[in-house]
Amino acid sequence: MFANFLIGLREGLEAALVVGILVAYLVKTGRRDLLLPLWSGVALAAAISLGFGAALTYGPRGLTFEAQEAIGGTLSIVAVGLITWMIFWMANTARHLKSDLTSRLDAAVEGGRWAIVLMALLAVGREGLETALFLWASAQATGESTDPLLGAVLGLAVAVVLGWLVYRGAVRLDLRLFFSWTGIALVVIAGGVLAYGVHDLQEAGILPGLHALAFDVSEQVPPSSWYGTLLKGVLNFSPATTWLEAAAWLLYVVPTLTFFVRTVWFAAPRRTASPVA
Repeated sequence: MFANFLIGLREGLEAALVVGILVAYLVKTGRRDLLLPLWSGVALAAAISLGFGAALTYGPRGLTFEAQEAIGGTLSIVAVGLITWMIFWMANTARHLKSDLTSRLDAAVEGGRWAIVLMALLAVGREGLETALFLWASAQATGESTDPLLGAVLGLAVAVVLGWLVYRGAVRLDLRLFFSWTGIALVVIAGGVLAYGVHDLQEAGILPGLHALAFDVSEQVPPSSWYGTLLKGVLNFSPATTWLEAAAWLLYVVPTLTFFVRTVWFAAPRRTASPVA
């Protein structure tokens, strides 16, 4: 549940900040008449994201077990790739997010109302599709159905409140710091999703080594215990892990986390709190 709360919070806050920046810019420049097409694009993006999530959830039903595992494993790996790209992109973009968006909005205004709808659709829709895919993959990895959704909804709710407070000027966030720390957490979570995706492909017979276990601590960490459930929900930890799953986790988490920390804390200059409204 915590992993999905974090995903909902991070992605939801990113979308809320984008919308807040666009709304504030239109209001401050006296273009309130363009708020309707902006919100129309946001609503369309939300609807498409929900439809995509429903398709992921109900689409594979009725297929063979092997086909479902193959689809699940492939989409989990795709989700890890997207979330990794998003983590690095946002860590580098947060400090100049406002200027990028306002310049794009100025260009969209020249193209008319439909250009604004399209811009809002693309800006928010990307976040929504990434969120739907990664939440679905995370839910598959934890084997839960309601807790992931509850965690995501809570995260999105907190993100909306924070986004509104930022828009109103009641809260100032150091965006680079926020996205840097949550990026570290998401790399670890993504490692668990990747390992689960590998396991799915092993179940489907696409990858070998399904019964070659690197370790099995099921007796020490029973999956039904509270701590086993906690580890599964937060880190996607599996007490019985194959060598291929363990290798995938290590080969992803260690270099990605190392590169991310070096990129964020040692390659980029430190900034103070970034105004977003």
